[in-house]
Amino acid sequence: MNIDFNNDSHKRYNILTGEWVLVSPHRSKRPWQGKTEEQNNQKRLPYDANCYLCSGNTRVGGEQNPHYTDTYVFDNDFAALQKDIIPHQFEEGLLKAESVKGICRVICFSPNHALTLAEMDQLSIRKVVDTWIEQFEELSSYKDINYVQIFENKGAIMGCSNPHPHGQIWAESTIPQIIQQKTSHQKEHYINKENSLLFDYLQEEIQAQERIIKENKHFVALVPFWAIWPYEVMIIPKRKMANINEMNDFEKDDFSEMMRIINVKMDNIFECSFPYSAGFHQAPCNGKKHPEWHWHYVFYPPLLRSATVKKFMVGYEMLANPQRDITAEQAAKKLREMEEIKYK
Repeated sequence: MNIDFNNDSHKRYNILTGEWVLVSPHRSKRPWQGKTEEQNNQKRLPYDANCYLCSGNTRVGGEQNPHYTDTYVFDNDFAALQKDIIPHQFEEGLLKAESVKGICRVICFSPNHALTLAEMDQLSIRKVVDTWIEQFEELSSYKDINYVQIFENKGAIMGCSNPHPHGQIWAESTIPQIIQQKTSHQKEHYINKENSLLFDYLQEEIQAQERIIKENKHFVALVPFWAIWPYEVMIIPKRKMANINEMNDFEKDDFSEMMRIINVKMDNIFECSFPYSAGFHQAPCNGKKHPEWHWHYVFYPPLLRSATVKKFMVGYEMLANPQRDITAEQAAKKLREMEEIKYK
């Protein structure tokens, strides 16, 4: 007998990482008396004199932002990675460590302090996409850089310390663990099937039409079968590309429009500025060819029941493996039904 995905507790396999997620659809009916988050409905102005990222303002380190008019990129004043680290390894018994060298940058999406990607038009988002690609091409060309992680933390719930629309780039000498996992599983599939793992997966999703949120000529946005976060979303290019700089102009336009639509749909779920961590997963830039890689963009939003109730990764999740209540199919249906025009 088949599993009843809507009622039976079950596990789902992540084909990209080799990990499992426990799905407990019956738990979504339980009452909630736990922690709720504060919802900030305060309207922001286009310019904040106290914001370190606004155009023309002075940052905490003393550097002054230029009067930028679209995107603006600068080296992070409090970078997690250091440029001048000397390569070194430590091993003493079972203890191991190695130095990590890198460059961290901040990308301001717009000079307008009040905007998020959900409130920007397609042309403005296209400028952000172009900036991501330009930064990737520059940073990946450095001989000491082996991976470039482009990401955004949106909302105070996700630890974002400044509401100005911005993202980050961490370019590092090592390859992160999740990228190593995704490289390994994509490579295994490519060797065995002579095709991209995500391309083959995408064909199954297009045929099923259960978890797809939005599709255009060049991209598909869906809730992955193995999603962990309640309204997790993945945007996958229909054409296999290892890195984001392989997009042509038509694909850049379609990706920009998909980014706008998904951000709007997420905001519309609970009529709030939907928090998330999001970013690209793409091939390492370590001087090797990666024909197995198929880049994708992922959203990990924590909101579960309302604008003030989020999913907590605690207990079983920390000690065993991830767990979710609403199914990927339920989340996809809700996102699919959301309007593509922002609620306000």
